[in-house]
Amino acid sequence: MIQSKYMEKEIKATVHHVLSYSYSVFWLGLILGMLVDLAYPIRIIPKAITEPIGLALMILAPLLIFWAQSTSYKLSLKKEKLTKEDFGRGPYKLTGSPTHLGLMFLSLGFGVLINSIFVIIFTIISYFVSRHSFVKEEEKMLSERYGEEYLNYKKSVNTWL
Repeated sequence: MIQSKYMEKEIKATVHHVLSYSYSVFWLGLILGMLVDLAYPIRIIPKAITEPIGLALMILAPLLIFWAQSTSYKLSLKKEKLTKEDFGRGPYKLTGSPTHLGLMFLSLGFGVLINSIFVIIFTIISYFVSRHSFVKEEEKMLSERYGEEYLNYKKSVNTWL
């Protein structure tokens, strides 16, 4: 029996691998919310506020995501020992996972814009599922990789936002 070299090696998940699954949870929640909304369209948000709030969230969310990703990329280029201050740059000063927050705002903005209570509910559920399972795994991996410096950063920032 022929085995590939990938089957012989233990494949170790990277932080980015784990996060790709967590980002997929948002898309799954968005799709499920839209499907339920198609079957049971409930509109409870006044039209006068859906557009400005929905558009504002959908404009600000990609900016937050881009800021988080560019900050993270710059951090990954740093080769010397990372400090607590390195982890707390850019949007990471405010939250331990700004990309997740941005994805939640993006999905939430879409839900508000189309006035879909089910998209909003599934977005909130997706956020907590992602935070509880995948982000916890990411934090564990970063703690193992960077040790005390990452743990000190984690204590100093809101990790549930």
